[in-house]
Amino acid sequence: MHFEKEIKSILLSRNFLIYIVTEEEDRLEYVLNNINKSIFQQNICTWDFINGYKNNPNYEKNAKKNPLQALENIQYINMKTFFLKDFHFFINDISIIRKLKNINTWQKKNNKYIFISSSEIQIPNSLTEYITLIKFPLPNENEITIELKRLFKILNINQYNYIQNLVYLYKGFSIDKIRKSVSKLIIDKNFTTNIIKNILQEKKELIQQTKILDFYTSDNTLNDIAGLKNLKRWLKIRNNIFSEEATNYGIAIPKGILLVGIQGTGKSLSAKAISIEWKLPLLKVDISKIFEGILGESESKMRKMIDICEQIEPCILWIDEIDKIFNQYNNNNDSGTTNRVTNIFLTWLSEKKSYVFIVATANNINHLPIEILRKGRFDEIFFVDLPNFEERLNIFKIHLKKVRPLTWYKYNIYYLSQITMKFSGSEIEQSINEAMYNAFYESREFTTKDISNAIKNIIPLAFTYEANTVQLQKWVKSGKLRIA
Repeated sequence: MHFEKEIKSILLSRNFLIYIVTEEEDRLEYVLNNINKSIFQQNICTWDFINGYKNNPNYEKNAKKNPLQALENIQYINMKTFFLKDFHFFINDISIIRKLKNINTWQKKNNKYIFISSSEIQIPNSLTEYITLIKFPLPNENEITIELKRLFKILNINQYNYIQNLVYLYKGFSIDKIRKSVSKLIIDKNFTTNIIKNILQEKKELIQQTKILDFYTSDNTLNDIAGLKNLKRWLKIRNNIFSEEATNYGIAIPKGILLVGIQGTGKSLSAKAISIEWKLPLLKVDISKIFEGILGESESKMRKMIDICEQIEPCILWIDEIDKIFNQYNNNNDSGTTNRVTNIFLTWLSEKKSYVFIVATANNINHLPIEILRKGRFDEIFFVDLPNFEERLNIFKIHLKKVRPLTWYKYNIYYLSQITMKFSGSEIEQSINEAMYNAFYESREFTTKDISNAIKNIIPLAFTYEANTVQLQKWVKSGKLRIA
């Protein structure tokens, strides 16, 4: 396990105060105990606010509800390592800060190590030089496999052929959540039928609890998108990019794509379709929720978003209207929050080693900083232009087939495509919907004329954002953007 090697390296490097971020306290204690036994041949001494100390008979239940006393006792307990649970609640107290500084010198002389567990990062600035911060990762594929085999044996489940699929589905779950999920599944009589659906629903609920990300599901495929031939071919070539074969071949981990263009041209639809095409879970981030809350929370939320994505890799992260993040550069009253959040995101984009493929969309390229447009942030930046005549034909065909699968060919889509120049795909869909509303109101079938009348009443966004569209087209000609 990589985490165990990291802890051993930290201990051997004489780091005496280690702050571990996790929500799996019991699993962390188990791992730390094993590490301590292998290095010092003894159990770890643990403390929590309610029960005090345990694992040492001379100090059993000592220092209950007294974190300062818990630190003072470390100098008298004849053990090498100490695990202080939820100690972040007390670490900002001035007496605790002073005591940790004092005890640190003593630790170095006596080779005593303190582990602090916390579900969040709350380290005072005055202690940053003393503390080593690490994150306890969620169980990896090997740990999940071992746990599932153990649970299947205990619960007498003879569905071992499902384990490999379950390992993939349970990525991002804690061991405790996996145990509860499997226990719940065995009650279901249709175990083999509902297992994947039930786990996906649990994963969706787990992700939505973060209030930052949504687990997005869609039935849209690339066939539902008219045009975008270059983008489709680019995606098709990279269809198995996250496979073991691709890794063995030596292919670099892809970062993602940025889709720019005016609203309604199929950018968001493309993000959904990629998920279906590549058979990967799709997570959508709500940018507005990252910037909600009190000062300092935004940076934490951005890091939390990154952590979740990396925990359930491989996956696709859909950032809709990413230009909204950078548009906040114009706000000079946020105490630098936007800049810090942006820097966290851009650094991750450049250094990302995880199998998280980002699909970002933007409507206004003027709001994007030059840093995000340079090579290395995204694998490719595509310009999703307004549909041409042939693409408009396909768009009318796709939408009419959905509502009139048997009679779609009776509509004059050639004429309708001619009169919808500079219309986006969503505006074409809007004209069909409007025609249906009007005809339904008059208790009759809608016709080509109804669609034509609806088209006349729609003012395309291309006219409103003509300057932005022209600029994007110039960027394509200059080679800065690739036509989708």
